[in-house]
Amino acid sequence: MNHFLLPLLAETPLRRTFEFGRIRTNSDWILPIVACVAVLLVVRVIYKRDAHKLPRLLGFLLTFLRSVVFFALLVFYLQPQWRCEREVVRNSQCLLLVDTSSSMALTDASPGGEKSRLERVKTALTAGEFLPALRRTHDTLVERFDAETAEVANLPKQSESADSEASSAWTAPWTPSGLETRLGDALLESIRLRGSEPLSGIVVFSDGGQNAGVLPQAAIAAAQDAGIPVLTAGLGDVEQPANVAVYRLDAISRAYPGDPFTVSGLIQGRGPGLEGRSVTVELLQRNGGLDAPGVVPGSGTAIGTKQVLLGTDGEAVPVRFEVTPTETGLRTLSLRIRPPADDRNPKDDFLETEVDVVDRKDRVLLIAGGPTREYRFLRTLLYRDSSMTLDVYLQTAQPGMSQEADQILDDFPATREEMFAYDCVVAFDPNWRALSETQTELLESWVAQQGGGLVVIAGPVYTGEPIGGWVQDPKMQRIRDLYPVEFSRHVAVWEVETETADEPWPLDFTREGLEAEFLWLGDTAVASQLAWSEFKGVFSHQPLRGPKPAATVYARFSDPRAAQAGEQPIFLASQFYGSGRVFYIGSGEFWRLRALDPGYFERLYTRLIRHVSQGRLLRQSSHGMFLVGQDRYSVGSTVDLRAQVTDARFSPLAEPTVELEVYLPGGSVRPLLLQQDPTRVGAFAGTLTVLEEGTYRLELPIPGTDERIVRRLRVQMPDLERQTPEQNVALLRRLAEETGGVYYADLAKAVDPNDPESIVNRLADRTRTVVLAATPDRLWTGQHLLWLMLGLCFLLCLEWLIRRLAKLA
Repeated sequence: MNHFLLPLLAETPLRRTFEFGRIRTNSDWILPIVACVAVLLVVRVIYKRDAHKLPRLLGFLLTFLRSVVFFALLVFYLQPQWRCEREVVRNSQCLLLVDTSSSMALTDASPGGEKSRLERVKTALTAGEFLPALRRTHDTLVERFDAETAEVANLPKQSESADSEASSAWTAPWTPSGLETRLGDALLESIRLRGSEPLSGIVVFSDGGQNAGVLPQAAIAAAQDAGIPVLTAGLGDVEQPANVAVYRLDAISRAYPGDPFTVSGLIQGRGPGLEGRSVTVELLQRNGGLDAPGVVPGSGTAIGTKQVLLGTDGEAVPVRFEVTPTETGLRTLSLRIRPPADDRNPKDDFLETEVDVVDRKDRVLLIAGGPTREYRFLRTLLYRDSSMTLDVYLQTAQPGMSQEADQILDDFPATREEMFAYDCVVAFDPNWRALSETQTELLESWVAQQGGGLVVIAGPVYTGEPIGGWVQDPKMQRIRDLYPVEFSRHVAVWEVETETADEPWPLDFTREGLEAEFLWLGDTAVASQLAWSEFKGVFSHQPLRGPKPAATVYARFSDPRAAQAGEQPIFLASQFYGSGRVFYIGSGEFWRLRALDPGYFERLYTRLIRHVSQGRLLRQSSHGMFLVGQDRYSVGSTVDLRAQVTDARFSPLAEPTVELEVYLPGGSVRPLLLQQDPTRVGAFAGTLTVLEEGTYRLELPIPGTDERIVRRLRVQMPDLERQTPEQNVALLRRLAEETGGVYYADLAKAVDPNDPESIVNRLADRTRTVVLAATPDRLWTGQHLLWLMLGLCFLLCLEWLIRRLAKLA
């Protein structure tokens, strides 16, 4: 019974009633009484025979005494007891379900479209008289739903003079962050939990974008069985206007003179009459960044033109251009369409990105405890990549051993000049104990202060060494601090730290893993998920205690037998460490991707290396660096922000905060304070929740200087939520009509208490009074049954005494 749905609004005085505990049906009392009557008749017959020589009065006295004993036993068997009862008023209840999926962040062309769909719902519930009017009759429960359902507020019934708490449900902000809309699941769960309660109705505020989970037909049947009407208030444009948009633009952030690179994009047409039509797509280029003075967005010199045939409604059609830069410098690339005449939204006719053409190559160091297959494949790949310079340090190599590398090291870098020359270090199950204390400090300083990128790959030899390895060595704490995971430190002698399965198990990606573009094997999220779904998986993983508090888990080992405390083992995870990144891989088995496509292995490691080393590759100021988790996010995501800042004298900035300027897609500016990391002077951290689709510009002014560090984020709607952004009127109407509810096309009418057809006036008052019976009075029952037993003993003793005096057997 729900604690919220059973308030005691009025307590009546206790009412005491007498009852027999064993009587629940007619057979419970008829059979015992018939048996008792039969026994009494037998008693009378026996005493009539035994006492025929005694005076009549004495015979009747003996018969009476024995009959009273059996009658008392009947009463004892029926369990006489007193019970207290209380009448409880159970208020009528109303459940408000609010859609918080990503599509609720959209704004519409219809009236009221200046606010997002979710903002309109919040305003309707908090600013008007709807909620106070509803609470005069009903207890009100507010829940949000998207991929999951969660309670937002419990609002008990109030009198007309007590409406001040109505807005307390929204002290914590709602965010349209769900990647899916599971309307059917939300309704079924609500009906299951409250189907037996006095629920007057379920009110759904949604655009009806059901795209995952249980079909709403099951919820309709459940609502019909429970007699619960569903009222639906529709949000969003009913019809999607004709529009052609540049849906996506992808290009590398750094390029090199003479090296060609690919610029890819997606063109999407929505609305009637667009399928099969041809549109012109241009790739434009101009010197300078996106915010160069006097630049018109979407402008530039055309360096490529293609014709694209639009697909079915909502289908994203790919387009690719190959660009070969000739000169160094910052360039802005713009992918632009020449829209048809009936295009309704010119704002999405182009997307822009920056490419920095530099002469400097990425410097990568591979360190390996042994020549594993993963190490050999990656070494060959990077050595043949013209955009990278590769050095290798194989700890088990013999002096003079030949390897494909620009430079072969005999030892790990031991000076700042050597260490700080690298942008990324990839470590394949290294023997960290072979490093000196100076080398360990250099590695930690390079990551934390210089923004170095570190990729660590676990293995069975050194990471999985059960006894005496670096994982258990107290002197290796600085190395363990770099890892984004916590190791199991205490193991028995016979335990093996690396667990291996008999068959491959696919990776189970988290939401963060699905959104992380540096882990994509395809050009889009859908193509990447399809490619990963074809990957049979890996055999081994490293047992861990769990992720560190600031770490992000991207994927887990999916074998259910390996779960500990209800969670699968971590296989991919990362964390910021100071101004650098550290990425953890559970075992070196991504070479198995080559069986599907050799390009998968190349794309995964190339993107991963550039991702973790972006702190050095994208450094814009000599006074610091500014990092974000990735360049592209879904609406509703939380962005981790990290900065390493020095003052005008190049000393770590000792201020408690630095102010970040966030330029929203609409043009407004919002300040955001980054807090000082208490463990590291000059390091600052913060988070940003992105709620609008478009490009965010983040600018970090360096205190005491004229320098600024600028980063840009592209925020877009998840693919599932983008497919059907218009309101699903048919579904919302069906939910309402087939359950006895009402569909509201006008939100203002739905929440207007003065309208006779509004939600408040269509919900019936289902308040009812329930009689709650308390447990029987055990004290009274025990005392009275004791006296009854004493009385029985007295009667039997008296009968025995009279029989002895009368000389009966």
